[in-house]
Amino acid sequence: MATMDFNLEAAARIVQLALTPVFLLSATATLLGVFATRLARVSDRVDSLSHDSRDAERDALLAVLRQRSRVLDTAVVLSALSGGLTCVAVLVLFLGELRGTAAARFLFLSFGGAICLTMAALAAFVIEMLLAARVIRLTVDRSAGKP
Repeated sequence: MATMDFNLEAAARIVQLALTPVFLLSATATLLGVFATRLARVSDRVDSLSHDSRDAERDALLAVLRQRSRVLDTAVVLSALSGGLTCVAVLVLFLGELRGTAAARFLFLSFGGAICLTMAALAAFVIEMLLAARVIRLTVDRSAGKP
């Protein structure tokens, strides 16, 4: 059976390497909080519109709110997957060191995948923000009595 040497320098190096993915995980958790807050606002807006009388403007607003909720769903799923892959990256760092293997390919794929998913979640968030701006314009037009 192979003996494993645990020294302070090697352990410190692994902890330092693991900090970068942990910062990404913290940012991902913050994004999830933002997405959840925006989804709650969409839900509140849908609830208030559902009590209004049916007309074309109301239906247009509800259609955009449906799009926003779907885009936010996508952003949440992508962020959650990113967080999961970030956790895998941290785990691979520790297990790779314990098993004596670099596990570089799997680490690259998991951390690289987490970065790509975070970028996609941010893209979905930008789309949702544009849809929110559209709802604002529709609401302003509705309040001003514009066709």
